[in-house]
Amino acid sequence: MLLPHAMTKARPFEENATEYDAWFERHHDIYQAELAAVRAAVPVTGRGVEIGVGTGRFAGPLGISVGVEPSPRMAEIARRRGIEVLEGSAESLPLADNSFDFAVMVTVVCFLDDVAKAFQETWRILKPGGTLVVGFIDRESELGRTCSQKKSVFYRDARFYSVGELAEWLAKAGFSGFSYRQTLFPGETTHLDVREGFGTGSFVVIQAQKQERRQAH
Repeated sequence: MLLPHAMTKARPFEENATEYDAWFERHHDIYQAELAAVRAAVPVTGRGVEIGVGTGRFAGPLGISVGVEPSPRMAEIARRRGIEVLEGSAESLPLADNSFDFAVMVTVVCFLDDVAKAFQETWRILKPGGTLVVGFIDRESELGRTCSQKKSVFYRDARFYSVGELAEWLAKAGFSGFSYRQTLFPGETTHLDVREGFGTGSFVVIQAQKQERRQAH
């Protein structure tokens, strides 16, 4: 059973699930660039989960068989792609402690009520040394500034973040060993390349590892 507030946040996606899924067909090159950037950061082995799996457009190609999604209609589309979807929110994951080797969050953080809590929950469900991969639109990029001003059905409640802000929350949640990849480079003929680092690409992927928290004495 979904919490009422989770349903409120998911409503634009619930009411427009088919339109959302069709975006990936209309913007195939952008989708493939984002997918390539995420794939480069995802471990090649181990059990993974996508948090905010949507319609399964990333989990499916990445071979991730489990997802969490607050929108029942989005979840149903993902299930048709062969993904086991649990309905729930990133801030309160319906998953056991230390149960996954890696977790993926793609264009999810901008829609969360509490990013810090979501990262803490992800830390909880990962095995020691597990990997978290976060793909997002950098607020400080040209695309990030444009999306921040849009009032589309999907972005009207979105809040975009910088790389530094997310890295700080990840560190506080217990993650370390960060590495970065980027794509969607405005104004370049090779704008769909995937490169290391951040600061020029609009879509950034952070890879981080779960470290054990030190016990207070």
